[in-house]
Amino acid sequence: MRWKGRRQSSNVEDRRGVSGKGIALGGGGLGILVLIGAVLFCGADPQSLLRQTSQGGNQPSRNQTQNRASGSEDELKKFASTVLATTEDVWKDVFRKNNLRYREPTLVLFTNKVRSACGFASSATGPFYCPGDNKLYLDFAFFRELQNQFKAPGDFAAAYVIAHEIGHHVQNQLGTMAKVTRAQARGGKTRANQLSVRLELQADCFAGIWAAAVKEKGLLDVGDAEEAIRAAAAVGDDMIQKRARGYVVPESFTHGSAKQRVTWYSKGFNTGDVRQCRTFE
Repeated sequence: MRWKGRRQSSNVEDRRGVSGKGIALGGGGLGILVLIGAVLFCGADPQSLLRQTSQGGNQPSRNQTQNRASGSEDELKKFASTVLATTEDVWKDVFRKNNLRYREPTLVLFTNKVRSACGFASSATGPFYCPGDNKLYLDFAFFRELQNQFKAPGDFAAAYVIAHEIGHHVQNQLGTMAKVTRAQARGGKTRANQLSVRLELQADCFAGIWAAAVKEKGLLDVGDAEEAIRAAAAVGDDMIQKRARGYVVPESFTHGSAKQRVTWYSKGFNTGDVRQCRTFE
């Protein structure tokens, strides 16, 4: 991705090296679902998040508060800030064309543990968006996992992750998240999972719309489009479950299969049209 030398967003809160002790969950039921969904995004055990939340988190490690960003992480901060700036430009334009006002979210960078309005989370949670405070949370360790564990390397794969979480912010502003929360409260676990999948697939579609816009701006390098598709497929529920369990349980999906995620990301990328992201129909 041709990101160097471009505008960096000022909406970045750097909490790297700052320990986070546990607090009570806030932000409503959807905040919990987003966090649990993010755990599943990484193939981790959601019970570990609930245990950490109920116990108030673990004490920080000896060196945690002494951590300082390496040169490579400073570069990643610039990269993430620039990607965030491109999402601001894209979604401001989309909202303006629909007579709406886009409110910019904040990107919180953290190391190991973090507090949010949705509760306490560790790096195992993975990147997540909290509707309670309109912030997305990212530990750069996930980028290394994306490359090494998920076999989805490349800067545009990492950019897709940020764009996907921004997709949740768009849903929050449009009122979609609130509607899903109410519908999940009325249904059972199976219905809640189905709605979660539809929410995640729409965020993928929104990420595709962002990718189409930055392509028009000439910011994509050769192979970038393939990097994002590889990342979308790698974090499909079926791929994660196969890797973690050796078998797949479709009724437990919360984010969608690899095929579904690629399909909806591609729909956004190929059309650039929000109206095509109708995952709830």
